[in-house]
Amino acid sequence: MIRSALFIKLLMFSLLSLTFKTMAYEEATYSIVYQNDVYEIRHYVDRLAVQATYTNQNSSFRNLFNYISGANIDSEKIKMTTPVTQSEESSEMVMQFYLPSKFTKKTAPVPTDPRVELITIEEGHYAVIKYSGRLTDKNFNKHKKILKENLIEDKIEIIGPAIKATYNGPFTLPILRRNE
Repeated sequence: MIRSALFIKLLMFSLLSLTFKTMAYEEATYSIVYQNDVYEIRHYVDRLAVQATYTNQNSSFRNLFNYISGANIDSEKIKMTTPVTQSEESSEMVMQFYLPSKFTKKTAPVPTDPRVELITIEEGHYAVIKYSGRLTDKNFNKHKKILKENLIEDKIEIIGPAIKATYNGPFTLPILRRNE
């Protein structure tokens, strides 16, 4: 009985350690322009990212992860940042990893994989709704609908596609996950 309790405590500690470790990642820089009980409007500064289009989400993640693991012309390992984003652009699915702020377009290593593209995302305003749980299409679409309805009600124009953002690794307990 005591062994089982200790095992469960150790397991919970291990899972929480994995969860809180992700909070140490550098995040894209933003300021909150407006906030209410449902959503916030953020202003993001220019940021550098690598992106890949995909039909298979896992292969796209792997291609981007390989880039930050050294699959670039400098063979440089790059620290992971958050969030990892996914969106639909021109009927293609796009996944992006933001690069650490120390990089500029001139200093960021060029990808060796032609499926990985180095891009600058221009500054802009984004409406954001935060939620936890698994990053399923059902969960994302539910929160996208809530956000859209609230923006329409508040007479805020929607000018771009919905962006799915996740801040935690796959081993984070769903209730502790940060999604937007």
